[in-house]
This record gives sequence, structure tokens and C-alpha cells, in this order.
Amino acid sequence: MFCSPWDCQWKAPGLPFVFRLADGLRRKRSPTQPMHSSKSRSEPKTPANMPSLRQLEFAFEQFAIRVVERRDAVVGQALRLPTLQTAIPNAFGTALQLGGRDTDLEITARQLLCSLGAKRIATELRVEWNSRLKTAAGRADYRWKSISLNPRLVEHPDEIDRTLRHELAHFLAQFRAGRRRISPHGSEWQQACRDLGIAGEKRCHTLPFPPKRHTPRFIYRCPNCRRDFPRVRKIKRTVACLACCRAYNRGEFDVRFRLKLLTL
Repeated sequence: MFCSPWDCQWKAPGLPFVFRLADGLRRKRSPTQPMHSSKSRSEPKTPANMPSLRQLEFAFEQFAIRVVERRDAVVGQALRLPTLQTAIPNAFGTALQLGGRDTDLEITARQLLCSLGAKRIATELRVEWNSRLKTAAGRADYRWKSISLNPRLVEHPDEIDRTLRHELAHFLAQFRAGRRRISPHGSEWQQACRDLGIAGEKRCHTLPFPPKRHTPRFIYRCPNCRRDFPRVRKIKRTVACLACCRAYNRGEFDVRFRLKLLTL
């Protein structure tokens, strides 16, 4: 005889199954929260009784009231605040200040990659202006297939195309290397620069973007050569003096030359 821990019984025609335990007792339902609020739908919406997502919409899509005087009557006219798409004009300069995707540069970059046989990554490429770039002219992210450009390049129009090709060279070099790790500005990148028409490109730009200066708060010292290593952030890994490891241990890590933090 087969005995199941659950016994599904049919109560009456037209009624659903009723789940009962093996001893005949009806299965208890777990307490659940009501799906709908008991409040009326006609209740005015306020930030207090709105869901979180609706509160965000209320905050960003609120209305401004403009009072217009018409003869002896005062009429209130509701004006919706402009959204991001309507607030950003098509003007080149203002769009750069706020950042965003640049379709014209994106088309140019895709055409360059396709002409060099990198069509697979060209279809996934994204070019955008990133206002968070302060000292770097551009940045390439092969993992996310995106190129970010500094909006201040608009002050140097001749450098926009060169910076774009500089970052594209990173994509082309890694695409040709496949899964093999390569140096960011090694021979593969230099060959890609030559193919993109910027032979002799250097790894750093010469644009007048002022670099950030941070005062080092931590000083580490090698116990052997007594050389100091100032750092802005605290070192979280075990690090040894490279010069001493090369001189006395053929470049391998040696705990004798482990850097020690000085007490300031």
C-alpha cells in the first residue's frame, strides 16, 4: 500500500482540490500579506502613501505652477519640468558638459574597426563623454566595450580624433591578441596605433589637464636598504622591496625585505 505525506481529495464537482495531511486534517495556510491595499483608489496620492518608485517619479516629474495674470483674473497654469532629453540641446558644447553618448564618434570608431577586420567588437562599441574624467583624456574598457572621453577635449578640437584612435588601439590590440594578456602600451598597442594612422603615439597625452596632487599619509620603509615608500592609501597586501628582492633573491618575494609602516 502506497502512503503519501499529502492526500489530495476531491470535495465536490466544480470545486478545486483541497490539500489535506495524511491524518485527514486540512493543511493550514501560511499567513500572507494582502495583495491590494484596503484604501480607496480615489484617495489622493501623497509622498507618504506612495510606493518608493512612485515617489521617485513624483520627485523628478513634479509640476511647477506659473501664475498668469489675465486682465482681472489670475489663472494657474501647470508646466511640466523638462526631462533630460529635452533639457539637453543638440548643441555640441552643452552636450559635452553634461556628458552622454556620441553617435557620430561611435559611427566613426565602428568604421575604423571594421576596416581593420574587427567587425565583431565594432557592433558592440559605445563611445560617450564622461564628465568624471578630470586628468585623463580618454579611457578604454574592453570588458564593457566602451570608450569614455574627457569633455574638456572640446577645448582642443584637433585632439578629439587622435584621442579616439588612441583608445581604439587598445581595443584593436586586445582583439588581435584574443585571451592572451598583453601590455597596455606594448608592441601590440603600438602596431595598432600604426594601423589606425597615429604612428609614434605616446602612452600619455600632453594636454593641459591639471593632475590631482594628494599628500601621502603613510610611509613604508625597507628594513634592509632603508628606502622610504610614501603612499596615499594604506597597503593592504604584503609587499617587499623590489630592489632588494632582485639583488638578494633573484626577484622572488623575500620576507626579510617586507616593507614596514613607520609611525608618524
